[in-house]
Amino acid sequence: MELDYAFIWAAIIAFSVLVYVVLDGFDLGVGILFPLGESELDRDIMMNSVAPVWDGNETWLVLGGGGLMAVFPLAYATILPALYMPLTIMLLALVFRGVAFEYRWRTTRGKRFWDHAFFGGSSVAAIMQGIALGALVQGIEIENRAYAGGWFDWLTPFSILCGAAVWFGYGLLGATWLNMKTEGALQAKMRDYAYKCAIVTLALIAVVSFWTPFLNEDYFHKWFSFPGSLYTSIAPALVVIAIWRLFTGIKQKHDIWPFAASILLFVACFGGIGISFYPNIVPTSITIWEAAAPDNSLKFTLVGALILMPMILAYTGYAYWVFRGKVKPDAGYH
Repeated sequence: MELDYAFIWAAIIAFSVLVYVVLDGFDLGVGILFPLGESELDRDIMMNSVAPVWDGNETWLVLGGGGLMAVFPLAYATILPALYMPLTIMLLALVFRGVAFEYRWRTTRGKRFWDHAFFGGSSVAAIMQGIALGALVQGIEIENRAYAGGWFDWLTPFSILCGAAVWFGYGLLGATWLNMKTEGALQAKMRDYAYKCAIVTLALIAVVSFWTPFLNEDYFHKWFSFPGSLYTSIAPALVVIAIWRLFTGIKQKHDIWPFAASILLFVACFGGIGISFYPNIVPTSITIWEAAAPDNSLKFTLVGALILMPMILAYTGYAYWVFRGKVKPDAGYH
């Protein structure tokens, strides 16, 4: 049986993007919540909770973006011009935020500035990711296999709504992560913020979910026609399970369940987006197979991916294992 290399690569890239969203989502969420730390010690603990892993989390963004360029060059050539502005702003924000990790611990007079940089970089990166996602979902104007839209087609009410949803969603991930990694008054405070972020996130997800099928006839057909609705119903079912585990975990003051439920919520939403897109990689104009590189290129790059991905998974898992448990006030960056 001949393998469908384009489909395999689409799955790899989708997996890489999902892992990035979950892993970098919670450390961006910590940055979003950073000003809510009442004392300098609280803010130190919050930053130290992600300091050992934040840069490794962004490996998955490089893998997803590099894979898109290498194996789906047509998709790369049409998506990037449409999203140059939000993606450039996002990358600059990530750089500014990354610098804040180091500089904040090396200054006394400028510490407050780098606190704001950590919050600002995290917030702008999260919002731009949501806006880019919203712009992609609403569709990209293509003519003769090239982007034919304008500079600001990405900025619409729907994309801004998606930006807000991602910002609050990352705040939810960050709050549940800090609930898992901290103790005492800070943990109780983050548990309260997790509840508030969850309410707003779910409201925004509901609005986006009801709006999306009306953006395109293909989306509507996939979500509301039989037998496609049998498959699409899986995503809402997972959302319901995630909501139940999230709020019961918060109410029972559980350390791990709220974070696990938040991840499940993101997985369900990501799956819903995938259902809407498939089999297109550029909604709703270019399919996976139309955008793919020649099979020989897909085979060659797949060998590298099969070697590289287990290594990334191994060192990522090892880093989380080494730094497991609660963050102590006297541990971390100094």
